Amino acid sequence: MKLSPFLLLLAVTPAVISSCSSKADPDPEPSLTREQLTDPTSCIPCHKDHYSDWSGSMHAYAAVDPVFLAMNERGQRETNGALGTFCVNCHAPMAVAAVKAGQKLADVPASLKGVTCFFCHSVDSIDPARSNNNPLHLADDGVLRGEYSDPVKNTAHRAIYSKLHDRDQANSSGLCGTCHDIATQHGANIERTFSEWQSSVFSRQLTPSDPRVGATCAQCHMHQSDSPVPIAQAPNVFARRTHSHSFPGVDVAVTPGFPNVQDQQAQVQAILSTTLQSAICVLPLGPNSSALRVIVDPVATGHSFPSGSTPDRRAWVEVVAYKAGAVIYQSGVVPDDADVLKISDPDLWLFRDCLFDDQGKQVNMFWQASSYESNTLPGLTTFDTLDPEYYKTHVIQNFPRDGNALIPGVPDRVTLRVRMRAMGIDFLDDLVASKDLDPAVRDKLAKIPPYTLGTHASGGYGSDAGVIEPYVEWTQAAAAAQGAVSTFVDPSGGQVTCVTTTSFKSNATRTPAVNHVKCKPF
Repeated sequence: MKLSPFLLLLAVTPAVISSCSSKADPDPEPSLTREQLTDPTSCIPCHKDHYSDWSGSMHAYAAVDPVFLAMNERGQRETNGALGTFCVNCHAPMAVAAVKAGQKLADVPASLKGVTCFFCHSVDSIDPARSNNNPLHLADDGVLRGEYSDPVKNTAHRAIYSKLHDRDQANSSGLCGTCHDIATQHGANIERTFSEWQSSVFSRQLTPSDPRVGATCAQCHMHQSDSPVPIAQAPNVFARRTHSHSFPGVDVAVTPGFPNVQDQQAQVQAILSTTLQSAICVLPLGPNSSALRVIVDPVATGHSFPSGSTPDRRAWVEVVAYKAGAVIYQSGVVPDDADVLKISDPDLWLFRDCLFDDQGKQVNMFWQASSYESNTLPGLTTFDTLDPEYYKTHVIQNFPRDGNALIPGVPDRVTLRVRMRAMGIDFLDDLVASKDLDPAVRDKLAKIPPYTLGTHASGGYGSDAGVIEPYVEWTQAAAAAQGAVSTFVDPSGGQVTCVTTTSFKSNATRTPAVNHVKCKPF
């Protein structure tokens, strides 16, 4: 039975509850033992809101996620145990010692599972020789680190300021990045979110004299409160701007009884709704044929799109052209519960990583991988519109993909959406086929509709300015209304007209899409 946060609070010992007291004593004696500090439920009496956020996050879910457990089980079996604690190092770092001692992860106490409060707030340094696969060092002094330079003294635990925990300092992204950059035991950099951020403009100082950067990991994934509130429920704690510990990304929980699932999904959608700006363009090629151009720009990502466990992600472009109400062309139209890899579509623009073993054979599971091929959208590297690098994120794709193929007719309406699944159905089916994943879990995940990435129209056109649109719609009238910023001459000599829901200039310099070469089936 899973206790509610209220019942958990009643179950906490009186010593823990009284530890919320604040004291004028310059060095009050901490009352929580290390064992208590390592248990996230010990945080409830003083930090109930933070605990509530965390308990419904993927950090809390990391070691109980059935997909993770299935992959770890299969990886251990297929490597004859050589995988070791590779996965546990990041999914349950406080449990590594227990697992090394021979205890199965399923039997490890719940307090040690997931990415816990104690784990993150005890980090005092990062191994300078490594930046991936969790090279974090935990202090053994019982002092918890945070972003506030003036922590309130209390009898629960001592607290100090740490740049690694300050969301406004670039160092804080290093703390996150150590588990969001992963290299396999064969040397394939299969997760590169942190290094992608390091290569982006968001990792750079705002000015030579200002140490702050464009955006840290926490500034995007730990929402700041609109107004100051107390960060702890204890005497003498004053109001500050607090930060959510929900850590939304793209993954969501499916285990029955896991808290805050609907909130989690809503937060993920909110992030994805402002991730891209895009445009749909039409090139008439005579009275009876045409071609389409789609431009996609991951303007609001501090890394590539998609990112994270990119070999498992499935993101694609859906474009549909109509004439007099009838569909005359479509690509990327996938039923919500269907496997995008199984549709017959030679023009599909699918964003993903593909993995290959040391013989160059395409593989599905990360422990088999020695290399990868990627066609993800790159993160922004400069805000300078005069720098050619600025336009490398303005990625353009032709529809139909074959330059000799044409759309039969000139459309009067075209719609564009970008859709995404956190985990591909083909990937889940592979785990089911190996008997490592319960088919019921696969079905639950397959029934979650793909996300639709909206286009943030802040600074957009007319009455739609400031609106988040789920798709872009081209019509001749809409293209004419947007004028010169959405018109350019194609190398073939024809005039291309475009529509966007942002101030995105479709006629600016564009970069051709990178299309998979070795990756199958596309």
